[in-house]
Amino acid sequence: MTPTLETDAEALLWPRYTGPKDLSAIESVPLAERRLPESTYALLLRAARQWPERTAVTVLSDASNWREPVRRTYSQLLAEVHRYANLLHGLGVRRGDAVALIAPNCAELIPATLAAQLAGIAAPINGGLSQAHIAELLLRSGARVLITAGPELAADIWASAYELASQGLLDAVLVLRPTAAAAAVDTVPLPIVDGVRIDYLDAIAADQDWDAFAGEPPAATDLAALFHTGGTTGVPKLAAHRQSGEVVNAWMIAANSLLDEDSVIFAALPLFHVNALVVTLLAPLFRGQPVVWAGPLGYRDLALYGEFWNIVAHYRIAAMSAVPTVYAVLAQCPIGADISSLRYAMVGASPLPSAVRENFQSHTGVTLVEGYGLTEATCATARSFPDLPRPGSVGQRMPYQQVKVVRTPEDGVWTELPAGETGILVIGGPTVFAGYVTGRTEHGHVLDGLGAVVDGWLSTGDLAHVDADGFIHLHGRAKDLIIRGGHNLDPAVIEDALLSHPQVTAAGAVGRPDVHAGEVPVAYVTLVPGAEVSEADLVAWAGERVPERAAAPKAVTVLDVLPVTDVGKPYKLGLRADATRREVLDALAGVEAVLGVAAQVEDGAIVTVVELGSGAAQGAVEAILGRYAITWKVEVRR
Repeated sequence: MTPTLETDAEALLWPRYTGPKDLSAIESVPLAERRLPESTYALLLRAARQWPERTAVTVLSDASNWREPVRRTYSQLLAEVHRYANLLHGLGVRRGDAVALIAPNCAELIPATLAAQLAGIAAPINGGLSQAHIAELLLRSGARVLITAGPELAADIWASAYELASQGLLDAVLVLRPTAAAAAVDTVPLPIVDGVRIDYLDAIAADQDWDAFAGEPPAATDLAALFHTGGTTGVPKLAAHRQSGEVVNAWMIAANSLLDEDSVIFAALPLFHVNALVVTLLAPLFRGQPVVWAGPLGYRDLALYGEFWNIVAHYRIAAMSAVPTVYAVLAQCPIGADISSLRYAMVGASPLPSAVRENFQSHTGVTLVEGYGLTEATCATARSFPDLPRPGSVGQRMPYQQVKVVRTPEDGVWTELPAGETGILVIGGPTVFAGYVTGRTEHGHVLDGLGAVVDGWLSTGDLAHVDADGFIHLHGRAKDLIIRGGHNLDPAVIEDALLSHPQVTAAGAVGRPDVHAGEVPVAYVTLVPGAEVSEADLVAWAGERVPERAAAPKAVTVLDVLPVTDVGKPYKLGLRADATRREVLDALAGVEAVLGVAAQVEDGAIVTVVELGSGAAQGAVEAILGRYAITWKVEVRR
């Protein structure tokens, strides 16, 4: 066949990428010469033109009805995106306008998210946040149009959306139906709110042009999405993604020679999470890979685990992405089907305990492949290789991204450290986000790195070292975020809730290791002299006031004073060490040979030391400790 510009472009898109040695060859070609699509819309257009009749998405209504999905080909997906985007354009949404989306995953949410990025800027919001936080995020984003779950899909989210509309925060509310009812008639009449258009999205978009977008398509430098992420204040910060950042990160993930066009991807993370958008929606568009989407509860659907291996076998799932807690449960689920199609399972968002890895891999024969990323770097920064494991590492940096480790002294001047030395991990390259939304003017969103970006380098706040091959080895977090099951929790919201109690004088919230969730929030407080409130009272008090159920502290401990540094700043590492010690003590309560447990801070990381009076119990103790994502050692008294 005579080479053409099109075949040359395809060849440039797909270099060999099977192992760490391929990185230098990939980067020998400048990224600009890869001729990546300009935007997520251009990426979808390309997929629809190349594979119009191939199945793009298969959406399950719920785990129990997995044999009766809703399917969309690539041409059908593009047609829905055009209809929804033209509707948004007709409602006045323009390039710099945000469109909020609050709904569990369903067949309509997938094209609605892409349409929001085509007509304006997508602003996905976790429906589990408090209504006050959602209202604040709407104000920060400037979104006046909301795409949301209807009463049949998620009654609690719908009730919150209706209240927000009644408060005058919205001009239009576009309602989504459950997947199985996506083409049904209006079974639930929608209420009327003066000055607000409220309609079912599929119904009012039906007459829109499906063949093209009426407005100007986005450029590479335009904003694509605003994702909320944990910060240092009570309300999450909005991190702005550019179209180019999302496309190039999706390509980095898709440029994986271990998966071909026929590889089926399984998706169950919520679309307000960057992993769901970039890894399981955008990346498959590059190869025309089909994606099977779980029902609205995703991995939170307990029925999913009973059917999971049947789903893998039926749809021939090749790859999946989840957090460690999911794999811990799947390692206990009997396998009664042929799951040989599953090449590997990707894991990230929180540390992977060694016991979870070993149990899952021995149970399934499927390799767990660690990755690393964060919202401010679009999504993924490092990947591992299933056939070439690097123990202790979360993966090698991805092509065209740069990583280094720096020392960040009080004067704020970063000093780069040599390979192998531990410091703060920083990231550079085309996936670094555009900044946090700090305001809006007539020209659009005001963005600021807020000290996280210095000369184009993004500080992750994570302690790490990078080896000579570009593999990242994490050593804990310098930042204070609590990561529960892959979900970022801001300790400030817990501390604020406790400080609102009249007898609490100081509060500090940290993550305590947990075998199921990776971490759970706990808090430490000091009280006024003569206080009579109990620790149980404070747990209840905080639980009633934190804006998100997942952030409610599992325990509150009263101290005489909270630990501080030499310059008087709060010392969260000291609290995290105490929380780790208490958890390990509880876990080992039934082992009589345990003489003591200590948790100490070494080079910014917490190391747990268990002292035994007899070596006979060492194996049992190590098995228990291996269930946690912590650094530990066992010492036997001789």
